[in-house]
Amino acid sequence: MNLEYRVAHVAERLAEGPCGELGVRVEIRGDTVLLTGTVPSAGCREDIRRTAHEGLAGVPVLCDIVVAETTPPGHPEELT
Repeated sequence: MNLEYRVAHVAERLAEGPCGELGVRVEIRGDTVLLTGTVPSAGCREDIRRTAHEGLAGVPVLCDIVVAETTPPGHPEELT
């Protein structure tokens, strides 16, 4: 199966999946596929990695997805 087709299918599955992630890019870099973007949780990042590895079996996949820090600060900001 054509790699471009498989990558497009993975991107579609990510958009429709449990995370509904549209901000993750799936790009072909030579013989490797690169995942980039920012997600709200480590669980979401793991779901994306699993989906990519399933859809791109046999193709090396690199994951450069960052988890956004969403916890509130531990102390109030002091304004002067």
